[in-house]
Amino acid sequence: MKLITPELVVLGMPDTDRGSAIVTLAQLLQARDRLTDIEGFLADVRRREQQLATGLPGGVAIPHARSEHVSVPSVAFGRSSAGIDWGAEDGPARLVFLIAVPMGATTDHLAILAKLARRLTHHNFRGQLLTLDDPAAVADLLQESLNRA
Repeated sequence: MKLITPELVVLGMPDTDRGSAIVTLAQLLQARDRLTDIEGFLADVRRREQQLATGLPGGVAIPHARSEHVSVPSVAFGRSSAGIDWGAEDGPARLVFLIAVPMGATTDHLAILAKLARRLTHHNFRGQLLTLDDPAAVADLLQESLNRA
């Protein structure tokens, strides 16, 4: 099963705060049967966010959790035109990636984070994510990036 599909992409996130953005993306995962319990998963993500905010330079946020409430390793993506304060020093996040991994999948979790973080250092890659207007094109770009070794 793919980590991300067009149904897990929101190109016009209406959310203005990180809590509601996480809920929006988690609802996409729930609707695709990738979570067994959305409230349990949200609690795990909130716990992780309290340890250390996941806002990164370049207008990116990567909230994530390994959780017993995840049935399939997944990535949901949201783009915010206004940006959402995620605690990064350089300003709000416009690209938000919610990573959901089953509790026992430690290597999957780290691999997804590493691959995504590595790709997000490239200005061209972030630019594509900011400008593509088709959820399928965004999902394909992300899936291809996550498939790379």
